Parts: sequence; C-alpha cells; structure tokens
Amino acid sequence: MKVYLDNNATTRMAPEVLDAMMPFFNDQYGNPSSFHTFGSNLMEYIEKARQQVADLIGADPSEIFFTSGGTESDNTALFFGGETDPEKPGLITSVVEHPAVLKTARYLEQAGHPLGLVKVNSSGSIDLDSLEDLVSGKTGLVSIMKANNETGVIMQIKEAAEITHRAGALFHTDAVQAVGKIPVDVKAEEIDLLSLSAHKFHGPKGIGALYARKGIKLKPFMHGGHQEKGMRSGTYNIAGIVGLGKAAEMARNFISEEALITSALLEKLESGILKGCPGAVIVGTEAVRLPNTATVLFINVESEAILTLIDFAGISVSSGSACSTGSKDPSYVLTSMGISVADANTAIRFSLSMYTSNEEIDYVLQELPPIIEKLRKISPYA
Repeated sequence: MKVYLDNNATTRMAPEVLDAMMPFFNDQYGNPSSFHTFGSNLMEYIEKARQQVADLIGADPSEIFFTSGGTESDNTALFFGGETDPEKPGLITSVVEHPAVLKTARYLEQAGHPLGLVKVNSSGSIDLDSLEDLVSGKTGLVSIMKANNETGVIMQIKEAAEITHRAGALFHTDAVQAVGKIPVDVKAEEIDLLSLSAHKFHGPKGIGALYARKGIKLKPFMHGGHQEKGMRSGTYNIAGIVGLGKAAEMARNFISEEALITSALLEKLESGILKGCPGAVIVGTEAVRLPNTATVLFINVESEAILTLIDFAGISVSSGSACSTGSKDPSYVLTSMGISVADANTAIRFSLSMYTSNEEIDYVLQELPPIIEKLRKISPYA
C-alpha cells in the first residue's frame, strides 16, 4: 500500500484542476498578450482566475498579481514592501518563518536593513510582546507567517497586524500553508501583503500569487513587458493561472468540508500514535493548529531512521520542511520553541489532505508502532 502524508510539501493536483488546464496545452495555446484574437481572447480566463483567487482570500481582483509561487511572492514582498518609505528601513520577521522569508530577511540585513526577529513561545505561537518590543517608527515591514509549515501552528495574524499598523509599518504574511486549508480574509485580518502558492491546495506547481492592498506601490521584481500592470513581466503561464484559479474556487467551496475530514483523520492518527508508540509527543498541542498537520517527537529515536523504515513500508512523510531536506541541522522551528536538539532530531511531520483516507490512517497505525519499537530497542539513547 502507498500512503502519502506529506501534503505540506506538495499536494496531489485535483482532477478538476487538470481538466481546467488541459485546453491551454492544446487548442488554446496562444499568447494572451498578443494583438490577434487567438491570443488576446485568452485574457478573459486570466481575469476569471484572478477573481477566483481574490474571492478565496476576500480581496479585490485588482489586488492580485500572479507569480511563479510562494518564494517569488515572499521575495517580492520583502524586497520592496520594506522600501515603500526610505525613512523606515527596518524589517521584522519571526524566528520560525519559512526559508523563503527568513533567508531573504538575512540577505536584506546584510544589505543594510535593520532586522528584528520575533520569538515564539513553547507552543510555537509568536510572542506578541516580543513583536511589540521590536517594532518602532523605523520599521517599514513586518512579515509573520499565517501558519507554520512544520508544526501547523496558526499565528495571531490580526493582533500582529494591529501592532504593526500602530507603528506605521506594512504587514505581510506568508500564507502559503494556510490558504486553501483554513479561511483567510485579508480585510478582516488587516493584511497589506500576502503570499500564496497553488500546489499547496491541489493546484499546479510553479504558479502562485501576491496580494498587495490597494494603494501600496511596489517596485517590479521582474522587468520586461507590461504584464500584470508592469509589476511582473513575462509571458503568462496561462495553464498554471487557470489551474490556480480552479484550485482556489474548489478550496473556497469545500474548505469547511475538507477541514472536517482532515481534522477527524488527524485526531485518529495522533491518538493512535500516542497509544501505539509510548513516549511519543505531539508538538504544539497548546496552540491552534492547521486541521491537517501534526509533528510528532519520537523521543530517543532518530527521525532519519524512522523515515528510512517507514518509506520501505510505502508511507511518505517528512522530518520538517521539504526546503530543508538534506540539512544535517535540527529544525530551527522546533529548537526555537525550546525543544532540545536531541529531541528535535526525532521529529516526524504528518500532513494530510482531502484525498487522505481512513484506510490509509489505519495502515500507518499498523506499520508505525513496530518500526518505532524496533528502533527503540537498538537506540543508544533508550
């Protein structure tokens, strides 16, 4: 049996999304920027997708700019969101951000932007007092993720945005792991800039969007033609854009239903692990988490060994962010929460989707406990 429980890395594309995309690989292959109708007629599909994405996050379609994905959206927001006021060069983000934000912030720090890092508490939630202490009249941009990709912890975005705005700064959120899984409303949460990526909610890879509130004047991250009102030049990835739009429409229609399904299965998985694997610890249980994500510490058993044996059983999981695969260092997300290096190196992340079945969870709960028991017997730490 093959079981895929690494949906925070990427999701299976919905069949309906693929069906929506297929015509733009075959019959409707024109360039939407062309003068002739064979190409220019395709602009209506792009604008439909823009509306679908806007509807998902409570935005106006004029505030949606298509990008190649979450990383480009994050980079654009950080590079230029903090430059809207030259008198406010300061940048603030959190210690548990995705590398697309954290590494960009470090780069900007080297380029002369003062950087502040917001701490998190033991549950993985951001410390709002830490943010309050860091933000000042010199802060141009604050970037706090909506939900953490490793722990699934949902951050207090509205409160963080309110603190940010009181200091006269812009607020960005990397919502890549949240959009399509939980409701996101840019107006209600007072978000100025937001990043999202299609492949995290059953859309295609290589396409995403940046929301920029009306009135914010960002510089183009890519120069060339006139596409996206000059904000993001390059020939439109129309198949990808249509796929993103369809995935956004489906997410908006089924977000409550999917959350109920995945949360029930996640609860079954977590309780089964705690019962079948004595000593296991679920991370972030005191915080509000995504309905699909659980990171588990299998104390005294190295995650690399677990990943190897569980993969032999046909089960796909991860030990953290896919963007950190290959790193020998423990998860900085977990150590920032006060988890020891030794315990952080025992972490396994399980992330479900609307396609996860009850039978798959049963299979994991059948195969995992014997693997943990076997590894505990040979562990030098046991």
